Amino acid sequence: MDRPGEYYFYTEGLTVGYHGVPLIKDIKISLKKGEILTLIGPNGAGKTTILKSIIRQLAPLGGVAVLDGRAMGDLSGKELSRKLSVVLTERIHPEMMTCRDVVSTGRYPYTGKFGVLSEEDWAVVDEAMDLVHIHELADRDYTKTSDGQKQRVMLARALCQQPDIIVLDEPTSFLDIRYKLEFLSILQNMSRTRNLSVIMSLHELDLAGRISDKIACVRGDKVDRFGTPEEIFTEGYIPKLYGMTVGTYDELTGDLELPAVEGEPKVFVIAGNGTSTAVFRRLQRERIPFAAGILWENDLDYPSARALAVRTVSVPAFQQISPGALEEAKGLIDSCDSVLCPLEPLETEAGTGMAAGLSELLAYARSSGKIRTELP
Repeated sequence: MDRPGEYYFYTEGLTVGYHGVPLIKDIKISLKKGEILTLIGPNGAGKTTILKSIIRQLAPLGGVAVLDGRAMGDLSGKELSRKLSVVLTERIHPEMMTCRDVVSTGRYPYTGKFGVLSEEDWAVVDEAMDLVHIHELADRDYTKTSDGQKQRVMLARALCQQPDIIVLDEPTSFLDIRYKLEFLSILQNMSRTRNLSVIMSLHELDLAGRISDKIACVRGDKVDRFGTPEEIFTEGYIPKLYGMTVGTYDELTGDLELPAVEGEPKVFVIAGNGTSTAVFRRLQRERIPFAAGILWENDLDYPSARALAVRTVSVPAFQQISPGALEEAKGLIDSCDSVLCPLEPLETEAGTGMAAGLSELLAYARSSGKIRTELP
């Protein structure tokens, strides 16, 4: 079992809240140098409160947070600012400052009492701006930039401190898909190449699962789970964590699906090889109940079929289609008004195993006159 001394940052019995009222109790999280830790959980669960307590913006109600072997409460402000930098959701409102000016404030922990930056300091400023690809914003008025641009400026400002650990609260909230990936790629690269430790909160579960070394799940008055993404994203846990009452979430793929349309299926979809997920979603949008098959249970179409179809005919991965599964699918074709086959063109005579079974199913649908090329 890992010991506290093996971690760069850890908490012991940390309890956080407001006005003496505990919100999250007995928090035990930890990370090593160069690791990325992400907090996930529903809105209002207390993720931001935990982060604010870690950075000493809020006084903990109990327990301790330890950074580099020292209780964070024992560090002076200057010591802390040289080890830790912060990007929170609150927006700063500087007057008459360019983006480069804002980034340069990250160097203040290293300047004298007059805050004068040296040539070396300005070189660090320029490097930080290059890292987050905002050099073209250098002379622009910070207040006249977009929310996404402001977020990248604030990341450059935090990196400018040359910290050992960076704390970020929902850093991708104002970024489009391109800049989300760029932003997180920068953090991941710096964690690996510069041994930067990262603690952040994210709403995007798919991104959390991809970038994090450790994940802490905040639920109720505690950290409900703490571990690797593989330990966190187990079947059925995420809907429980977020109290989902409609729709589905697939931990393996990260796919969210709206609720299936209820009723007897009107369309049968001969699916497979990832060809049919878009068809399933369109049928759901058109409010048409449908059935699907015959799918291997490791097929790319299987998670969305299981979530959106009224009935899904499936067989275990790489196994032959059983006579029972074939008859079940034919029975569904009989009861449906029409059949779609995104798999076409599909040979109806050649092939063995799954291909042969699907070919037989397609031939059966054609003989019934129910094959359609478009949605009903």
